[in-house]
Amino acid sequence: MTCGAGTFPAQKPLVTSIYTADPSAHVFGGTLYVYPSHDLELNPAANDNGDHFGMKDYHVLSFDPSNCAKVVDHGEALNLASIPWASKQLWAPDAAFKNGTYFLYFPARDKHDVFRIGVAKSSSPSGPFSAEPEPIPGSYSIDPAVFVDDDGQAYMYFGGLWGGQLQNWRSGVYDGHPPPLGSAENALGPRFAKLQPDMLHFDGAVTEISIVDGESKPLKQADNQRRFFEGVWLHKFNGTYYLSYSTGDTHYLVYATARTPRGPFTYRGRLLTPVAGWTTHHSILEYNGKWYLFYHDALLSGADNERSVKLMELSHDADGSIPTLTP
Repeated sequence: MTCGAGTFPAQKPLVTSIYTADPSAHVFGGTLYVYPSHDLELNPAANDNGDHFGMKDYHVLSFDPSNCAKVVDHGEALNLASIPWASKQLWAPDAAFKNGTYFLYFPARDKHDVFRIGVAKSSSPSGPFSAEPEPIPGSYSIDPAVFVDDDGQAYMYFGGLWGGQLQNWRSGVYDGHPPPLGSAENALGPRFAKLQPDMLHFDGAVTEISIVDGESKPLKQADNQRRFFEGVWLHKFNGTYYLSYSTGDTHYLVYATARTPRGPFTYRGRLLTPVAGWTTHHSILEYNGKWYLFYHDALLSGADNERSVKLMELSHDADGSIPTLTP
């Protein structure tokens, strides 16, 4: 793909005026919107809690990748200061639409330093968004991804290890000092919840998604080439549900498939080889007959916490597998 000055070419940053990461892409009203996190240029020192990712607001981007239209930054859509329950760290968001309302889902630490998932509403896909006064009841950890199935039912997938605190919830109740994850124990899976029609509450219990190998055996925590770490996403192709996610410390994007949105999901392979920078977070969608992988890297800045969103085309083979891409 070749584009002129001031427009977007594939595998180049969508925008360079700000640092963006964790892209969640959706098509609303025929336009492609990207909901990224916004990396600041001044952050604390790095640690395993992720405090050096100190994001405080969200921007919304829109464009048409099929004709190299200019990427539009619609400006600040939501700020930490306007979220009553949150204290810091607006990490990877997602968005959805229902009954004339656009919903922005986001993680943040509450006043007790525990990650919860909030939701904000708008009459426009580009915002501004108005946050609900409390997080979603029963929510925890990070990286919400909302999938709306063909029948209109919406589901949320979420969770992330280490700074994302998923390991703190193994018993179903928050433990501020959890024991280390054992290499021989079954890997922690992302969480799954059905959403009520109002899109603001869970409909029933939060459950754990099972990810298994080709022999239907659960992946182990030591299997860091394949096990879940963070950044879950769901898309559907030819009736099959594709759960994709980051392996974290091994820096792969991988995927697993199932016949239902609840799983269990069977590991299938790698989507993307490691990018520049520590984190890997993505989304996948179809637009005008083509499939795209949105991701981020740190090539522009050279800093793990100053990332840039990019995209490339993605394909599905006849057997449903996805060829591995290299950034």
